[in-house]
Amino acid sequence: MRCAVNSIVLSLFLLIIILPSQARNVKDKGLILYFSFDKENGGKIKDETGEGNDGDLGKGRITTKEKVHGNGALEMKDPQSSLEVESFKELEDYQDNSYLFWLYFIDGANGSWSQIIAKKAPGSDRSPGIWTCPPTLNIHWRFNPGNAGSNCAGPDGEGDHFELKEWYHVAGVKDKTWLKFYVDGKEVGKYNVPEDHAQGAEKLYVGKTGYRSATFIIDDLYVYDRALTEKEIKEIKEGKLLPVEPQDKLAALWSDIKREAR
Repeated sequence: MRCAVNSIVLSLFLLIIILPSQARNVKDKGLILYFSFDKENGGKIKDETGEGNDGDLGKGRITTKEKVHGNGALEMKDPQSSLEVESFKELEDYQDNSYLFWLYFIDGANGSWSQIIAKKAPGSDRSPGIWTCPPTLNIHWRFNPGNAGSNCAGPDGEGDHFELKEWYHVAGVKDKTWLKFYVDGKEVGKYNVPEDHAQGAEKLYVGKTGYRSATFIIDDLYVYDRALTEKEIKEIKEGKLLPVEPQDKLAALWSDIKREAR
């Protein structure tokens, strides 16, 4: 019995010491926004960094039929589908940045520039702006000033196209004057972009902006305010860096402690 009590006391001490450190480490690594898209709650999609920057869901919906991790993914089937995230300091301030997500195209090119993601800034919708190209199913990833970045890139680089109804892991890393474009953990393009791109107080959008939404499903969207390495991109792709909020860690660890004390 004494051993069990000592074990509980030690475990509680470790919780007090470790959990704040773990929460700080998630933030220190530059993760400013994360959506698992596992569920919708009253028109809101929860920001799972714990910072409260939840998204307002328009005509998109959570689907449980096609997903990569967890219980669901965000389906953007209607041209008016949208998810909007209000501006916050880290989103307004970053220059180097990384966007990572799983992408599944439901329909192909439709003759229009069709939005996947846009971080707007005063006078700009390219911080970054991410679209599908009008004639072919590839990705146009751009920064202002100068509208610089990928032209129409696919899984094997410029000119290649994505297949319908197949999951791809997509990442764009802005590292000073370079945009590095990754598909399935492999760098397939590298482009000159402005070191100081347009920034300021504006929303982040998934799906419709002034442009129609592309027709796609997205899962596990990560936004970092720093440039990730290729190793980190692969770890995220493999699900090794899924963030867990401190209260969830606490519940799981306390459950383990109670089992040990029995």
